[in-house]
Amino acid sequence: MDNLIREILLEDEGYGDVTSNALIDDSSISHGVIISKDSGILAGIEIVLPVFKEYNINVISFLEDGSVINYGDELIVFEGSSKNILLIERTVLNILMRMSGIASKTHNIISKVHKVNPDIRIAGTRKTSPALQRFDKEAIIIGGGDPHRNCLDDMVLIKDNHISIVGDVLLALKLAKKNASFSKKIEIEVETKDDAVLAAKEGADIIMLDNMSSVEVKDTINLLVGGDLRENVLLEVSGGITEDNILDYADLDIDIVSLGALTHSANSLDFSLNIS
Repeated sequence: MDNLIREILLEDEGYGDVTSNALIDDSSISHGVIISKDSGILAGIEIVLPVFKEYNINVISFLEDGSVINYGDELIVFEGSSKNILLIERTVLNILMRMSGIASKTHNIISKVHKVNPDIRIAGTRKTSPALQRFDKEAIIIGGGDPHRNCLDDMVLIKDNHISIVGDVLLALKLAKKNASFSKKIEIEVETKDDAVLAAKEGADIIMLDNMSSVEVKDTINLLVGGDLRENVLLEVSGGITEDNILDYADLDIDIVSLGALTHSANSLDFSLNIS
């Protein structure tokens, strides 16, 4: 069982489930099922199955991560100690509901965008729940998206604050190319079309067009194309992009759209655990 899940369970249990201890005999065995009260994409099954094993609860059947689910679907069916089922109930539901919400939002956005441009990659950001980043990122993958960076050591990503400290775009790129390993891609965040051209000329692998309107992005692409710079770089747009306005960018010549909304604004799906 994942050590983080273990800590979450211990936090929830405290010094013991005083309600179950007062009402339920240690020998009590129950049959249980987690039922969906929502529609979407299921995520988190592989994360929570070890929890059932750890607490000696026999899993009889379950749906796979990535399954399309609807109201009334049985997600996991199990049998075991009544006390143990109640002990893990909230943790298991919280993880499944949150991850499924993220996977569903990711899937919905990708479906919408790919009707216009099937080549655009939808990515997350590091705007995740503290301590749950790995689960949030896994949910994005299950929903069909790209996790982007998991950690700061994944790649060089020069953001506005780095540029503010260093001084300018060109110097930041030169320092990154000089001091970072050749094995790391270099991405830089720019806010103007002129800086995008400078970054492309200096050899950035990825240019993030930050908080630009779709018109500004289009103008930037035209400049890059006119300077024979477009083919040498991946273009990512980010900042202020939501499910409501993403189609404004979908028909542009971009490679990646990254949205913090995949994780910080996703609504959890509604699941319930029933015991007999």
